[in-house]
Amino acid sequence: MTGDRMQLMLDKHELRELGLTYCRGIDRQDFALVRTLYHDDAIDDHGDMFKGGPDEYVAWLPTIMAMWDATVHSISNALYEVRGDKAEGELYVVAYHRTHAPDAKEIIVGGRYLDKYEKRGGVWKFSHRSLAMDWCNVQDVNEDDYKTFAAGAVRGRHDPGDASYAELTLFGRVGR
Repeated sequence: MTGDRMQLMLDKHELRELGLTYCRGIDRQDFALVRTLYHDDAIDDHGDMFKGGPDEYVAWLPTIMAMWDATVHSISNALYEVRGDKAEGELYVVAYHRTHAPDAKEIIVGGRYLDKYEKRGGVWKFSHRSLAMDWCNVQDVNEDDYKTFAAGAVRGRHDPGDASYAELTLFGRVGR
């Protein structure tokens, strides 16, 4: 394998890790981690919800995330085009959101992150991130489902008390 092909594979791997780390940071509400993924001059565009720089985005996140009792952002298809130190990616995402009880709802959206990346100082980060929403489903939460299908399982949490921090000690938490 040529050095150029090996570098392309490494770059695409690092870009995929960037997208997956974003999902972890959002779902665990580790906003300091999320901030590390953006260049200082980057733009995040979530449509009418938010559009701005990374510091403003991270300052906005606690407000929007307070609406949710749980979130899970999952990346499936991910296609990258790399040209030197610039790249673009289309990442398919299914994002689950559950509102707080007593009248909890599940909001599940499917869409795509349309990303632009730059490698600076040998590190890939977002330079522009936008969201294209393809579909949305809203339904009432049936609490009995959680008792039946997840009996005995630890409930996920947004904070440092989440089981992943005790079980997966290599991950750590950026925002302490």
